[in-house]
Amino acid sequence: MKFILGKKLEMSQIFDDKGNVIPVTLIEAGPCYITQIKTKERDKYEAIQIGFEKLKDKKVKKPQKDRPYRYLKEFKAPGCLQADSPKGCNSKLKIRDKIEVSIFKEGDEVKISGVSKGKGFAGAVKKWGFHGQTATHGTKHEERTIGSIGSMFPQRVIKGRKMPGRMGTERITIKNLKIVKIDPESNLLAVKGAIPGRRGTLLEIRE
Repeated sequence: MKFILGKKLEMSQIFDDKGNVIPVTLIEAGPCYITQIKTKERDKYEAIQIGFEKLKDKKVKKPQKDRPYRYLKEFKAPGCLQADSPKGCNSKLKIRDKIEVSIFKEGDEVKISGVSKGKGFAGAVKKWGFHGQTATHGTKHEERTIGSIGSMFPQRVIKGRKMPGRMGTERITIKNLKIVKIDPESNLLAVKGAIPGRRGTLLEIRE
């Protein structure tokens, strides 16, 4: 099981051997360090916690002394921490082990999770794609309203009704993203396609 934390840098493009343009997202991935290993006997489940972006000594507070990292994330690893672990797992992991971008290979398919851009408060036309009201027959200042939201019974707004509200800032996972290029010296990953979030968004990258 391969996993690492990274930060979205920007989008770019590269050319393949045939001269075709491939849109890619550049990610600064790692180095990360294992901060905690959870086992089935002690914690009732198996997981590995890793830290990303080590803090400077001046910024480390007392509760962070053992794990002086800006980001801490846990990845579940069922069956991977036992002696008879399945193929692709590593049962010899230890605390403070380093995880670098070199664990991946060009051509690997990964699953990436991140938080999408926040768009602020949005109406139903923008947020849900509502058609809006007609532009004629006496409609005034109502073109982008949602109209009726209820019925005679029950006398309340149904739970889950699509209405205006905050848009974006949601956790999104995209699967089957292909790694096009790896630069181990600069800790860079070039992944084909777009990834949710703004520049600097924390990303969880799993095989």
